[in-house]
Amino acid sequence: MARQQNGPLRRGWTTGACAAAAARAAFIALLSGRFPDPVSIRLPRGATASFPLALAELGEGRARAGILKDAGDDPDVTHGALIIADVAWAAPASGIGFAAGEGVGTVTRAGLALALGEPAINPAPRAMISQALREAAEENGAPLPDVTVTISIPGGERLAEKTMNARLGIKGGLSILGTTGIVVPYSCASWIHSIQRGVDVARAAGLEHIAASTGATSERAVQRLYDLPEHALIDMGDFVGGTLKYLRGHPVARVTIAGGFAKLAKLAAGHLDLHSARSRVDTAALGEMLAALGADNVTVDTARAATGAGEILALAGTRREALARLVAGGAREVALATLSGKTAVEVAIVDRQGCFLARVGG
Repeated sequence: MARQQNGPLRRGWTTGACAAAAARAAFIALLSGRFPDPVSIRLPRGATASFPLALAELGEGRARAGILKDAGDDPDVTHGALIIADVAWAAPASGIGFAAGEGVGTVTRAGLALALGEPAINPAPRAMISQALREAAEENGAPLPDVTVTISIPGGERLAEKTMNARLGIKGGLSILGTTGIVVPYSCASWIHSIQRGVDVARAAGLEHIAASTGATSERAVQRLYDLPEHALIDMGDFVGGTLKYLRGHPVARVTIAGGFAKLAKLAAGHLDLHSARSRVDTAALGEMLAALGADNVTVDTARAATGAGEILALAGTRREALARLVAGGAREVALATLSGKTAVEVAIVDRQGCFLARVGG
């Protein structure tokens, strides 16, 4: 499972695909007394994937199989984790049930696609697991299965600390995710999923004001300012476009967009993806803003030739806060246009010490 250093980025498998494959292997062992290794499953879009087993244990009325998750070249916190499915016979006509084992969380807050108290095994992975078990039953001449599938991820509670699960009200571990079964490197699908679920949870709680921040410093500043509860905070990172577009279809009354000067200067220039690999600071535009604020020609020319936004902010001198207000105002206009007027918008620019340089629309 070593990461590829050169050439095209390698795709991987979601926790949902690994769980489905492990469940199929365990169920076949229950039916036949043997574990298929490797075990193959059909993914939601029709492709077939095969997985070697890292764990295979057969007991009385139950079987366990485990698969080491390979996320390919994606920086996934669950890369290398052991995904275990324990499949046990259940009461006749009970169908397929799901339970959370070690390291898999439980839903404790409304707004998610699962009911309170349910194991955090998302609907798409549940469907994938159910399909894998039904197909295994048919292939082995068995009736539709009546089983309980318990998914575990040893060490998952510790790994979940690196995710937004606690903020979403998922306690005790990780979520089992994945709609296609495939991890596309650097698509950051799990991050975008967490942003969307964060908005859902805030709406379900009746919150009228949420804050979407590019980083921890700006998030803490806004939380202190408004005394917002944890589930009002959206860690959007560079995905301001994805956040705003989701809010357009799932509006709240008010959103504060908070971040550093450089990130929000990109938003002001119309960029909806703030990652350094996909957007750049428009130094010429910032130079024009300084000119409009009365800066001399030497300062303006130096700003236009600058290598980054921080350098321009330093050049601004006493015009620093006025420049930040212009940037915040431009960022707010872009956000309002993206939202189509369904949500009131405040934009807050925060420096590295957590102090506000500008707030527009509050």
